[in-house]
Amino acid sequence: MNISIWYNKPMYNYERLSDEIKIAVSSDHTFGTDAVILSHFAKIKARDKALDMGTGCGIIPFLWLRDSKINNVSCLDIQQNAFEQVSHSIEINHLADRIKAYNCDLREINKVFGAEAFSLVTMNPPYKPIGTGIESLGESARIARHEVCCNIEDAVKAGAYLLKYSGRFCMCHRPERLVDTLEIMRRYKLEPKRLRFVQDKSGEQPFLFLVQGQKGAKPFLRVEPQLVIKKDNGKFTDEMLEIYGSYADGYDK
Repeated sequence: MNISIWYNKPMYNYERLSDEIKIAVSSDHTFGTDAVILSHFAKIKARDKALDMGTGCGIIPFLWLRDSKINNVSCLDIQQNAFEQVSHSIEINHLADRIKAYNCDLREINKVFGAEAFSLVTMNPPYKPIGTGIESLGESARIARHEVCCNIEDAVKAGAYLLKYSGRFCMCHRPERLVDTLEIMRRYKLEPKRLRFVQDKSGEQPFLFLVQGQKGAKPFLRVEPQLVIKKDNGKFTDEMLEIYGSYADGYDK
């Protein structure tokens, strides 16, 4: 059962990610399956210095921090309320020595971070171009879903600036934006190295792709087996349960 609390006016609910870590979510900043899958796809290593851009509630880095060996993580968001929410999660979990949050615009990333400061950068970007889909949303939802403050090129350009040589850039997006994404990544010297499609059930068309680019790498793209989220009975597949990890504790297979 989730617990709700008022903290500096907004109401937060708490999602248990493990026995040690919980995360604050709100009506403005919550998380979905895409971010959970991207967090796993990035394959963070203990030696990585990692940054999650457009972090929202901070789900990607907080999933990483379930591993006690991960200790050098940062995240950023352009929205003040997202920054405050992540900062609250950092405080209640006593994680200030392992993760830092920043309130900044990735389009002006050089004002906050030096070049080549990270070995891993991730982003779950807005999927919809401006002028498409329903835009009669709250401001936070609009920024999260539409390319109001950030598009694919903005994310890739920031990633290329932030990554050291051979560093990894991981993002997810809708399949109809795949060609755009790969072309932009190569233009900014983030050579696409891994690609994986995600489908809801076996036999259905993919609704998402995951891609990893490596800074300065030679061309060679590995297409990984498709990730299937649900079995025919609607329950998560074994691989999805593995991806969710301790967050799925108690889930009935």
